[in-house]
Amino acid sequence: MKWNWEQSDWPKFEYDATLLMAMESKFLTSSGILIGAYKHLDGGEKKALTVELMSEEALKTSEIEGEFLNRDSLQSSIRRQFGLQADPGRIPPAEQGIAEMSVHVYETWAEPLSNETLFKWHSMLAMERTDLANIGCYRTSIDPMQVVSGPVSKRKIHFEAPPSDRVGYEMNSFMSWFNNSSPAGKHPLSALLRAGISHIYFESIHPFEDGNGRIGRAVSEKVLSQNLGQPTLITLARTIEANRKAYYATLERVNRGLEITDWLLYFAETILDAQIYTIKCVEFLIEKARFYDRLGDELNPRQHKVLSRMFAEGLDGFEGGLSADNYIRISKTSASTATRDLQDLMAKDALLRTGELKYTRYHLNLSNH
Repeated sequence: MKWNWEQSDWPKFEYDATLLMAMESKFLTSSGILIGAYKHLDGGEKKALTVELMSEEALKTSEIEGEFLNRDSLQSSIRRQFGLQADPGRIPPAEQGIAEMSVHVYETWAEPLSNETLFKWHSMLAMERTDLANIGCYRTSIDPMQVVSGPVSKRKIHFEAPPSDRVGYEMNSFMSWFNNSSPAGKHPLSALLRAGISHIYFESIHPFEDGNGRIGRAVSEKVLSQNLGQPTLITLARTIEANRKAYYATLERVNRGLEITDWLLYFAETILDAQIYTIKCVEFLIEKARFYDRLGDELNPRQHKVLSRMFAEGLDGFEGGLSADNYIRISKTSASTATRDLQDLMAKDALLRTGELKYTRYHLNLSNH
């Protein structure tokens, strides 16, 4: 059976756009909610949220490809890119590269997509790598570009991309489609439809020797930003990584034909889920500000340190909640002092308690405004 790019009508994808109409409406509504909530943050909170979400995305888009990076180094590099105060230490090239690419995607969202832009992203992503023959350009190897799994004796080919000598032509066609389908283009498409097509289209060409997944997801984020008219912080990669088996399985189901409705529905739902998480992150920051406003100067330095550590865990918080041992370790205090501090935080309605005795755990109380 032929791959999608071998079909006579390639790249004329087939789909039922009416099935996405409700999702498109939900996306626009949620975008309005997100923009409205974002306006409640002050300048420092907006910068903190941007760094946090961008570093989370950079981590997760790399984890999808099996590369695990250091969060602190990523955040420090992103802060440097934005001209913010950051740790002075050296940033490893992998963290620095994905950070530079993420910030460039964020800052150039409105610009048309070009080969030069993609080459720049790839050069950033492949910073200081010595195992690639082609960096900052499309692949040139005569060997097939295949996505495979399993041992050599039982290798399964999930997908094979067009040969290298076709990549330049295919990418010029992709670039033309991408820019023409933008809100300012000749044939504008709605946000979710355009994001879904752009991803399957780009991944089908697989133009680079490595990094296609990360760059392809960046292209989809560019779509969403252009269709919203401002840079987006939607946690797309984080949502995909949470169930990456479904991501790869859905891609594989549609890569032998041009009918992609199932893929578009999956990708649209993924974007909506990511959008919900981003809204929760903004609301979390707003609640954090209210939390500290409510408590004012009533916290001692140990309590400040532990609460800051709890907030740093984000929406999910400490796995299973904060224990007394956690408090002792973070604050570097005695058991008796930790007990007094925790009881005081309970009395101030700063923490909620669950469990008893050694199973006692503490959670941030963000519902008491």
